[in-house]
Amino acid sequence: IMSTGSYVYFQFVQQWPPTTCRLSSKPSNQHRPLQIFTIHGLWPSNYSNPRLPSNCIGSQFKGILSPQLRSKLKTSWPDVEGGNDTKFWEGEWNKHGTCSEHTLNQMQYFERSYAMWMSYNITGVLKNASIVPSATQTWTYSDIVSAIKTATQRTPLLRCKRDPARNKSLPNYQLLHEVVFCYEYKAKKQIDCNRTAGCWNNVDIKFQ
Repeated sequence: IMSTGSYVYFQFVQQWPPTTCRLSSKPSNQHRPLQIFTIHGLWPSNYSNPRLPSNCIGSQFKGILSPQLRSKLKTSWPDVEGGNDTKFWEGEWNKHGTCSEHTLNQMQYFERSYAMWMSYNITGVLKNASIVPSATQTWTYSDIVSAIKTATQRTPLLRCKRDPARNKSLPNYQLLHEVVFCYEYKAKKQIDCNRTAGCWNNVDIKFQ
């Protein structure tokens, strides 16, 4: 188990709900998913191992969020899979937030995440670059990254998933699932993300 504090930067991860729902085994996902990027989490990370740290030792989620913040999070950070927002926030805090508790306490962790979400509307940024959900069109990794970089002046990281519904007769593609912004140690200043595994090289990306 990692102790608190052994992280170098933050990954602010936003997910595309239609892809999350497409991959989900939970039956509650059959309704039309949200058509905006929503928060998955704010993850203290290391360059040597982007998956660490997590499950740090820190104070467990207390749920002491103001009504105003709660309503903001219900829009920006909903549990698109299971529908239990508070449980989703609790899981993200206990797994990731505890690792940076000396930098951001519980309230600050969720306030910062909301502020990051508000800083750039990824759905709108992509739309301005004519990248809109489509059942047929595909894009390259750099098409999507450069659209976001033009708006934010920073290089994001994309994460993709294989489409469980893709049959062999269709051209090869992967589904856009997450867009990651990176922030320095204090979670105040956005920085460029290092390209780590997230999407397959030379496979077109579908955003639908």
